[in-house]
Amino acid sequence: MRRLGLLLPPELRKFAAIWSGQLVSTVGTGLTEFALGVWVFQRDGSATEYALVAFCIMLPHIVVSPLAGAFVDRWDRRWTMIVADTGSALSTLAVGMMLWTGQLEVWHVYVGVLVSSTFAAVQVPAYMALMSQVVPKHQLGRANGLNEFSWATGQVIAPLAAGFLVTVISIYGVMLIDAVTFLVAVGAVLAVPVRRLRVVPSADGATGESLSREMAFGWKYIVARPGLLGLVGFFFIVNFSMGTFNALFTPLVLSFAQADVLGTLLSVGSVGLVVGGVVMSVWGGPRRRVHGVLGLAPIFGLGLMLMGAQPAPLLIGAAAFMFFVTHPIINGADHALWQSKVPLDVQGRVFATRRAIENASSLLAFLIAGPLADDLFEPLLASGGVLSTSIGAVIGEGPGRGIGLIFVLMGIPPILAAIFGYASSRLRYVDDELPDAPADAPAEIHDYPALEPQAVPVA
Repeated sequence: MRRLGLLLPPELRKFAAIWSGQLVSTVGTGLTEFALGVWVFQRDGSATEYALVAFCIMLPHIVVSPLAGAFVDRWDRRWTMIVADTGSALSTLAVGMMLWTGQLEVWHVYVGVLVSSTFAAVQVPAYMALMSQVVPKHQLGRANGLNEFSWATGQVIAPLAAGFLVTVISIYGVMLIDAVTFLVAVGAVLAVPVRRLRVVPSADGATGESLSREMAFGWKYIVARPGLLGLVGFFFIVNFSMGTFNALFTPLVLSFAQADVLGTLLSVGSVGLVVGGVVMSVWGGPRRRVHGVLGLAPIFGLGLMLMGAQPAPLLIGAAAFMFFVTHPIINGADHALWQSKVPLDVQGRVFATRRAIENASSLLAFLIAGPLADDLFEPLLASGGVLSTSIGAVIGEGPGRGIGLIFVLMGIPPILAAIFGYASSRLRYVDDELPDAPADAPAEIHDYPALEPQAVPVA
């Protein structure tokens, strides 16, 4: 990490210190998620039970995020991250202790990930807002590229490392490592001084009524800016497909292969995340960031379709690479756009509201993907099923082919979302329509200027 700090420009080195702790924590979280996911699925072979784990991970990001965003704008963002990371570490340790004592049941896993994810729902908007305080606007693309690189590293390392570590130190040893990595992240944040924003409370103080108004502010801010609202709608669609992938990729692969093949495919496919993260961190994305979002969505969708086409590890690995390589650029460009356009003092509320809306579709996917696979699509493409001689003649029949058909269908919405996104002038010109926010946050947050829609440039 010291060498990385020397390679980065001085204006990014403070962020690099915080980011390095997040990188370690991301790898640790990936270890636990992979190990617990395999543990849950192999107990009963139920895609529904596996998908419910993903559902519990996502639920707090929908329910808790608006409240978390209001508090993030009130509290010191650095200490908010520290408390959230500490809470996540304790919840992971609790699940690990239950596993150690032989008391762990599937419902305990659901509760554990709910608690851990609740802390994450507070940590994420605090981290994204803190980035805007320590990173200059012209470096936000590169900084977000580093974030995507750290997530990619976790996706590549965690499956392979978890498969090895589970056999050496068992699953509870893996979870102990995860808890320690949270503490590393806390230490990195503590080591970096960050200027605290000066926030002036409203006249009625921190009353419930004031808090409710602050929670609603994020939605009002987004609605008043059609370009940002268009971005939220775009990701609402794309995240439904992404949620389906997260819920069903493991059952898809385990329907024809063993856990070691699953780990290898996730790692090989996730090399695309590393490549995309490196590209984004060096390049910083296109000047008009919306092109980085909309332009790569068709590749994202095509990769998803190819993953479901045949139960062939080589095809799935190549398609996963195609699918994942787009993520760092799409997400990095999107995050940089929001961080540059939204003022510092309201980013907690706006970012939390945005995440809650965008992730609601992932939550829906997690909720319905398992039952759709188990009760509808799998029977349709089982041997002798209704679609076994038609669609089954193309993508195959038998276990896992119903899930494959779901993947093929879920590749279509991102492609359509990109087409409609470019057809919308408000979304296509969002970089030009919205002015950059001031570099320094104003002192007042409750008397924020009126939210007036901006003019749209003529094509």
